[in-house]
Amino acid sequence: MEARVAACVGCHGDAGRGVENVYFPRLAGKPAGYLYHQLVAFRDGRRKYVPMNYLLAYLPDSYLFKMAEYFAAQNPPPLAQAGAKPSAQLVGQGQQIATQGVAARRIPACTTCHGVDLAGREPGVPGLLGLRADYVSAQLGAWRYGTRTAIAPDCMQVIAASLSEPEVAAVSAYLASLPVSNARPAKPSGVQLPMPCGSQSQPK
Repeated sequence: MEARVAACVGCHGDAGRGVENVYFPRLAGKPAGYLYHQLVAFRDGRRKYVPMNYLLAYLPDSYLFKMAEYFAAQNPPPLAQAGAKPSAQLVGQGQQIATQGVAARRIPACTTCHGVDLAGREPGVPGLLGLRADYVSAQLGAWRYGTRTAIAPDCMQVIAASLSEPEVAAVSAYLASLPVSNARPAKPSGVQLPMPCGSQSQPK
């Protein structure tokens, strides 16, 4: 499988560890179900990025799931974060939203779905560690404006659309400030998520 995913390494780094380009995220250690759903979304055009759409256009579901399982099993050392550090105030604002949410607007904390340590939750909620602020901001923006979608009900679209631009910047700065740990995605449990979310559907 390592040979089969060689085309992924140029953008996502060895074993999916990430690269310096802010728009190519770390894949290693994310739940296989989440990675599978993203590969299908790129193949089927629900996520639009021409190189990914082209590479995956003719791959069957079974092949995509094997790719997802490969990257889910990886745990390489993280790539060092570069660039200017955000202000402590901005990071603090992001931490409050990520760990407590915004109750007045019914925005749940990131930790309620992505795990207390933000390492993700099987089968389909990704970890948020090892991502750059610009990438997180871009993905939240894509959900807000409908250029990125997920399996219905699309809970992230609802959440992202409820955040203001300054809140997006704060959450992005906080998540990017966190070190990559050895934490793995939480196993499925009977804990109910704060809203219906199609990402929790099982892969085929």
